[in-house]
Amino acid sequence: MKITKATFKKAIPSREDEMSLKVENAEAAIPFSESILGFRVSFRKDSPSAMAILSRDDIQIALAENGGDPTQDGCVFEVDDVEVALAEINTNGLKKDMGDILIENHGDTGWRVFYLVAPDGLCYCIGEKQS
Repeated sequence: MKITKATFKKAIPSREDEMSLKVENAEAAIPFSESILGFRVSFRKDSPSAMAILSRDDIQIALAENGGDPTQDGCVFEVDDVEVALAEINTNGLKKDMGDILIENHGDTGWRVFYLVAPDGLCYCIGEKQS
């Protein structure tokens, strides 16, 4: 059985920078990003503080031990198909219902979105722009 995957088109930080998402333990945060979200580690460093760059499709994010509170950080991922993204994440082991997809407006743009929180507290919004 072929698993259909969404294309992650853009990473939009909810706070400062998608290349500096705050985590307490980068090594412990990586498995969720890999197994549930489908990212792969493309770079790691341990000093002066631990950081991992993760890639998927044409985007990158970085999980960084930078002293920040992960529960106050996160990222929006724009995808090509929010329903395919939700089905993929469910296949990867997280259980969300299609009813978890919400309609939100940000400025003049409508989005179909769903939210998930990683075990480390980072909040992710996965959404598809509506025309």
